[in-house]
Amino acid sequence: MARSLEQIAQHALDTALAKGAAEVAVRVGRTRFTSLSFRDRKLDKSEASTSSSLTLTLFLDGRYSSNSTCDLRPDAVADFCDRLVAMTRKLAPDPHRRLPEPEYYQGRSERDLGIYDDQHAALGIDRRKELARSAEEEARGASDRVISATATFYDDVSDSVRLHSNGFRGNYNYTSFWAQVESSVRGDGDKKPEDWSVVGARKLANLGDPAPCGRDATLRALQQIGAGKIDSARLPLVIENRAAGRLLGHLLQPLNASAIQQKRSCYADLLGKSVASAKLTLIDDPWLVGGFGSRLYDNEGITSRPMPIIEQGVLKNFYVDVYYGRKLGLRATTGIKSNLVFSGGQGGLEDLTRGVERGVLVTGFIGGNSSPATGDFSLGVRGFLIEKGQRGQPIAEMNITDNLLTFWNKLVSVGADPYLYSSSRTPSLRFDDVQFSGM
Repeated sequence: MARSLEQIAQHALDTALAKGAAEVAVRVGRTRFTSLSFRDRKLDKSEASTSSSLTLTLFLDGRYSSNSTCDLRPDAVADFCDRLVAMTRKLAPDPHRRLPEPEYYQGRSERDLGIYDDQHAALGIDRRKELARSAEEEARGASDRVISATATFYDDVSDSVRLHSNGFRGNYNYTSFWAQVESSVRGDGDKKPEDWSVVGARKLANLGDPAPCGRDATLRALQQIGAGKIDSARLPLVIENRAAGRLLGHLLQPLNASAIQQKRSCYADLLGKSVASAKLTLIDDPWLVGGFGSRLYDNEGITSRPMPIIEQGVLKNFYVDVYYGRKLGLRATTGIKSNLVFSGGQGGLEDLTRGVERGVLVTGFIGGNSSPATGDFSLGVRGFLIEKGQRGQPIAEMNITDNLLTFWNKLVSVGADPYLYSSSRTPSLRFDDVQFSGM
């Protein structure tokens, strides 16, 4: 009879302890993934896989190691434990490496996060094909300029068990369903503008009809025809919700305890101080129903709770894992983000654009870099010129350059249109007085 994930995890934990480990954390997971792509009105690619893995984290004699294996047979796990214990004994000691204190496991919610679809097994291959085919057909039908369109439907189901030798036990199960379309069109000369669109959901019933995202991908590609530079200037910036996650990623980098401990954070000394416009309130919400980052505990077993990151411009919390929390003398919060939610927004992209006499609407980024230590960043952008509140000529090959410590203080409007297909639920945003220059 096949062993359950919990039986495999318990066997690994018991074996590692028996072979000399002082403390042990085990995670065992299994994921099934399926993907179908249509291109040129025919099935282009079909993939299906099932993968299993065991990750064993050991602490002994002040030493630490973490390694994984995909061979879950009892004899293979025993041999894996034996080799890992022997290897760990040879490492340099680190007094900060040990399991989280059990108090971090307390108070876990039992709420249903809406991230598992028990009807996943009923989804057949024909239905998957139809969902991909209809999205590609919609992309092709949107314009006779379409050169190629590729539509992919993919889904996965994942089950995992986590056990710690000091009392933590947890199960994490989720499903996700996605449809993505990439479309390229004939542009000016030999240019071939391309763009994409995607929809996703934790439950298939919440995905809706993915076909319209095919049309959206083609229309976005068409809108790039004739894109060019404008003169360098300081202008208002409006950013579309699906693109705003890139800016948010740069904001989060210096908020990790590892960056603070390693002197790579421009926010290190600003906890409790104003770091952004009062328009910015950002919450890490692991309990968001159906969220792509929703969870009841994190990767260390720390019980998940909603946590304000920035509240009306004031920095409230860092992302602190147990290890770097000990090194910094800080209480652990969590080391990894869940769902990022903005509050206090109003209106949507068109509302934020309407009030701009002349500015730039950014719909995507092209390369760029950011320094979490200084806060300086430079990002390539594309989008549209805004004139008298209306979307004008398409723009490409432009840069925005600023510093995190000043840029987020230029935030003047937050939309109420969160991007639903990411754990970063960024809305459309408007900033004033942003430097644009040609590449």
